[in-house]
Amino acid sequence: MVYLFSYGTLQKEQVQLETFGRILEGEKDILTGYKLNMVEITDPEVLRKSNQKYHPILEFSGNSNDTLEGLLFKVTDDEILRADEYEVDNYKRIETVFKSGKTGFIYVAK
Repeated sequence: MVYLFSYGTLQKEQVQLETFGRILEGEKDILTGYKLNMVEITDPEVLRKSNQKYHPILEFSGNSNDTLEGLLFKVTDDEILRADEYEVDNYKRIETVFKSGKTGFIYVAK
């Protein structure tokens, strides 16, 4: 199991069911040093799943005052690959440490 931090559409049950085939279990955690922006989604499959034209996207700020609350989901290695397929080309997956001290993956702006 690995941790995946969600701050956007991956928190939606419909997106989880279509992407992972199940509802994910998560706990609240905080990410520091990032700001939230929006990106326009043009991928028809992602638009259909999320029903949202604009998705939030993280950009590194390095500022410890920039914090974002989200959900830290436990996912399998296979599920993280499915999440990679769901996220559009504007995103890249990186590993980071959260306020809880846990290490997990986040999707940030390329």
